[in-house]
Amino acid sequence: MKKLLLYNILAVTAALILSSLPLRGQAKKYTFVIGFYNLENLFDTYHDDGKNDFEYLPDGANEWTDVKYQKKIHNMAKVIKAMKDENSVYHAVLGVSEIENRHVLEDLVNDPQIADAGYMIAHFDGPDNRGVDVGLLYQPRKFEVLDEESIPFDFNSETIVFDMDSISKSVFRTRDILMVRGLLGGEMFAFFVAHLPSRIGGKGGDLRSRGAEIIYKRASQLMKEFPDIKIVVMGDMNDNPDDESMTVFMHGKENIEDVGEGDFFSPFLSMLKAGYGSLAYQGAWNIYDILLVNHNLAKAKEGTLRIIPIVRKKFYGRIFHKPWMTTEEGQYKDVPFRTFSNGAFVGGYSDHYPTYIVVTNKK
Repeated sequence: MKKLLLYNILAVTAALILSSLPLRGQAKKYTFVIGFYNLENLFDTYHDDGKNDFEYLPDGANEWTDVKYQKKIHNMAKVIKAMKDENSVYHAVLGVSEIENRHVLEDLVNDPQIADAGYMIAHFDGPDNRGVDVGLLYQPRKFEVLDEESIPFDFNSETIVFDMDSISKSVFRTRDILMVRGLLGGEMFAFFVAHLPSRIGGKGGDLRSRGAEIIYKRASQLMKEFPDIKIVVMGDMNDNPDDESMTVFMHGKENIEDVGEGDFFSPFLSMLKAGYGSLAYQGAWNIYDILLVNHNLAKAKEGTLRIIPIVRKKFYGRIFHKPWMTTEEGQYKDVPFRTFSNGAFVGGYSDHYPTYIVVTNKK
């Protein structure tokens, strides 16, 4: 009887152990949120040598004190936490722009509201005259980084005629493009984060097209080197998804069924046409905060990570905003609630709403 009882106990234990193990060939199921957020001039209160950051100093034009800086950090973390609450998980990967240096990102990821996310940072100091860079926050338990690269802007295009003379080109400085390659859910991914040249003065279309051309060329090299690689391009493009930089030079397609092997799916293009916006200027809504995905992610092999519709079961992108992220009254009513308004500190969040996509290998 004792031997039979022992045998039964061992049999049940073995069955429980075996039932807890994945079946042979059965892939783990993952869902990841991937997004971008322009943090609108996230500067610290110290001067960085060689950078024109003087307006963001305690004695500068913005009287940028530690109290204001801490409020800004708190607000940015609050938005990231709110997105986590909506999705039940933090972004696995979050690209950011308009950040002064690595220090401000360290302060951000250590804010008590989001410290439990355990974000790591990918960042390079870039050549921008104002000192703003792009960066990537990622959860290392979800995304294993294999390679980081800072890609400079140049004028070496065979197709674009630039509206700049040689002297202007020699002194022009803008943000580098960040590329981070690694494994997300065990699959090879590359993330590009960009903040393409400004529209100030009504210029720069040629520059933004060149920025997109640089991204596309490097992405194409990666797709040749790693045929199964999945690529997400994100950033403040200072262009809409229907502008030439995105449709021609990034090969962005509105409809997922039209995406060929050398194309990128542009989920925010249809959203722009439907009246959505991530920022407003002179009464008009735009979506400069764009994510695009390559063919391998748009039309993924069965059982692997793919982009999925997340808004009204038809839009593949999400522009995130809450009432407290929006100006409630006055001249800028109903647009993103920013940090400064007409030169005065108003304690808002950003003049851009964050955007994101979701990828999964679940059916």
